[in-house]
Amino acid sequence: MPDPITTLEPPVEVSIVMPCLNEADTLATCLKKARRALDENQIAGEIIVADNGSTDGSQKIATDLGARVVPVAVKGYGNALMGGIAAARGAFIIMGDADDSYDFLEIPRFVKKGREGFALVQGRRTPIAQRYRE
Repeated sequence: MPDPITTLEPPVEVSIVMPCLNEADTLATCLKKARRALDENQIAGEIIVADNGSTDGSQKIATDLGARVVPVAVKGYGNALMGGIAAARGAFIIMGDADDSYDFLEIPRFVKKGREGFALVQGRRTPIAQRYRE
């Protein structure tokens, strides 16, 4: 039987969940921004890539950059998001797409509001990403 003292995982305040389906072109950028935001602000966090069946190597990119890949077999964006949230260990969950349309460097602003007791904090896509969607 494993020793419970040595197998305890460190506490996680924030889980960053990125639903992903073939996002190899932008995933590394998102992961690096999220990790930088956590590290530079001393936020205990984890990054979860909820992979919905990528065939472009997204899983390897995520693993190589220290994210936890959670395979989600049931297809669909909502299912990938729910699968990632179900695997999250953080007190706060921050979700953002892996297509670099959200600025993960803004994570500390969301965490601050969570620490202040807000139950929901909502952001929006970056202005550049909005132009591509118009």
